[in-house]
Amino acid sequence: MEQKHDISTFDDIKLLVDAFYTKVADDALLAPIFNERLGGQWLPHLNKMYAFWQTVLLEQYTYNGSPFPPHARLPVDSSHFKEWMTLFTDTIDQLFAGPKADEAKWRAGKMAQMFQLKIAHFKNNPLNIL
Repeated sequence: MEQKHDISTFDDIKLLVDAFYTKVADDALLAPIFNERLGGQWLPHLNKMYAFWQTVLLEQYTYNGSPFPPHARLPVDSSHFKEWMTLFTDTIDQLFAGPKADEAKWRAGKMAQMFQLKIAHFKNNPLNIL
């Protein structure tokens, strides 16, 4: 059995993001949301996700932007966030082990909670703009 290593390089980030979004693209619940939003143009999104996770986990500041606004009006609910977290956690557990891997799961969970609350707020307050 191959020993898993922790997330420590850009190549690890790329592996994580690519493996995760491969699962998303095949997921019956999540794929339609992503395909509609991305219009089949996955590469720009993947590049943003490489930079985002590189910034968050490796403290190499390659991401600039605000992650929430593109998600504010997505047609998603708690089932989508649960599926997203399941796929993300499973991907990390399959590929990595260590403190950064644990941090990635923790941070993803916190982001999912925050996004879910903020999206619900925008659904309940449709006159709010970003």
